[in-house]
Amino acid sequence: MSVEATRRAVSAVVGSVRARSWLFTGAAAVLICSAVANLDWPVAAMATPARDFASDATHSFFKALRSPSAMHTEAGSVPVRIVAETPADVYVVTNTVKPGGDSGWHTHPGAGVVLVKAGVATVYDGDDPSCTPARYPAGTGFVDSAAGHVHLIRNEGAEQLVTVAFQIIPAGASRRLDRPSPEHCGAALRGGSGSLAH
Repeated sequence: MSVEATRRAVSAVVGSVRARSWLFTGAAAVLICSAVANLDWPVAAMATPARDFASDATHSFFKALRSPSAMHTEAGSVPVRIVAETPADVYVVTNTVKPGGDSGWHTHPGAGVVLVKAGVATVYDGDDPSCTPARYPAGTGFVDSAAGHVHLIRNEGAEQLVTVAFQIIPAGASRRLDRPSPEHCGAALRGGSGSLAH
């Protein structure tokens, strides 16, 4: 066999080995991706986006925020103290939720006061081990303490839910942070009427 023929034979063998190597690698990658996609990962590991939930936010920046009413209280007035010593974004947010819609599990980096304008707000608290909701009809409201307080607001009624929230958020921070469903509020409340499914 000539040198040239030997080179061609070696080149053909090496090319065949490389082709089989790439084929094996590609097949292994497809199998691994399929296995990972079919694993039954816990639902709590995924954030829960809002459903049939629309927000209209107005916001303003404040370098510092101090409520003068805390310092000069007149007879018959309610003493209120609002202090933000670091720059803050202040939001007034109108949320409109269709029947069966919800906010998805989320938190805020700052505190807020939520007024229920129409309908009934059903609020699930992520810290409640029984995941028992609190209900707030039109004309009432609740305080969102923030500090990582994970919650979900749902419209379980037949009419549209409208809330108005006043929020003070650290300047430049995201107003809303999506969070996964708490494990104790997961599978038992998913699917069907009154569920938290998405």
